[in-house]
Amino acid sequence: MLTEAQEAPESAGAVGAVARVGVRRLVLTDFRNYREARLVIGSEPVVLTGANGAGKTNLLEALSFLAPGRGLRGARLDDIDRRVCAQPARRQAAEAATAGSSRGWAVAATVETRRGLVRIGTGRDGGAGERRIVHIDGEPVRSQAALGERLAVLWLTPAMDRLFVEGPAGRRRFLDRLVLGLDPEHAARLAAYERAARERTRLLREGPADPGWLAALEEVMAAHGVAIAAARRELTRRLDRACAETRGPFPRARLAVLGALEEWLETMPALAAEERFARALAESRQRDALIGGAAIGPHHSDLAVSLREKELPAALASTGEQKALLISILLADARLLRALRGEAPLLLLDEIAAHLDPDRRAALFAILPALDGQAWLTGTEAALFAPLRASAQFLSVHDGTIVR
Repeated sequence: MLTEAQEAPESAGAVGAVARVGVRRLVLTDFRNYREARLVIGSEPVVLTGANGAGKTNLLEALSFLAPGRGLRGARLDDIDRRVCAQPARRQAAEAATAGSSRGWAVAATVETRRGLVRIGTGRDGGAGERRIVHIDGEPVRSQAALGERLAVLWLTPAMDRLFVEGPAGRRRFLDRLVLGLDPEHAARLAAYERAARERTRLLREGPADPGWLAALEEVMAAHGVAIAAARRELTRRLDRACAETRGPFPRARLAVLGALEEWLETMPALAAEERFARALAESRQRDALIGGAAIGPHHSDLAVSLREKELPAALASTGEQKALLISILLADARLLRALRGEAPLLLLDEIAAHLDPDRRAALFAILPALDGQAWLTGTEAALFAPLRASAQFLSVHDGTIVR
């Protein structure tokens, strides 16, 4: 795997001397349809254009791995490895022999921040399937939370266009991604909660289980579950205020997080909520064994979103309004992150012009260059992004190659 130390720009600036957050150098190796790609750019917005399937979204996905988690597609790590099966047999055999069967994908980037240059390297450990390796400034880190401490990354993809009309799982993932921008340890709490919940479910299903071991797992679930709910509640409260301050053609969103634990935290301290949650889990073991999981907990919470002016649930808004509402929330969160972290996030906007009317598209293109964080936008037609010609970098993507 290429490390970030190999990819530092030669013209590194002084710490604190930068004007905005942005990727300055990016290297992909065996990532999706990219055998190898190297890119050196400025920190201005980046517009990627090309035909469907050319690799535009793959490039954004690579950038999303500069943050904790599984990237903007939520993919298995070994599914990201470059495939050579569609190539002629002779070339496929040669590439496989050269690469070796154990090499995984890699992403290396140098990112300009207000605190100076940060060099990030990450990829799949080729011998371990789902193990992700992370290096920061040449040193391995044990927790992906270290990525979130260096850089915030936000994204919107076409798959999120139905966020408001489908089930709550997608909205929880969206909310948790926003929480990570302010609280990088949130991912570790989610993972710990899910591990304890899976183990409790297994013991209840196989039964009879040791009551002491179940109680220990329920205490872990209670501690992490209440912390998860508290973090979601705090982010939603702050973001709702930021959304209320939105001006311009984008709709103002009203946000609230719904769930039993969040309701308890309205009326009691966190420790009391933990005790109540642990007690509820103990009392519902028989029922949970039948349904195959805990009937209560942060895995049932939901993010409620509505149009503030109309008091209309987002699910009932038009497709265009829903798209504009998502963009409005993302921009409000970018402002919030800039205020609380001291720097703006990296924005990844896939096929962002779809479903936007001309006025809102023009408004978005006017906002992006003024942000302190670099934005990456994709689309099939460069003409849609013409207003950004003077302030953005335009790149064409063709079958896993990037052309200026």
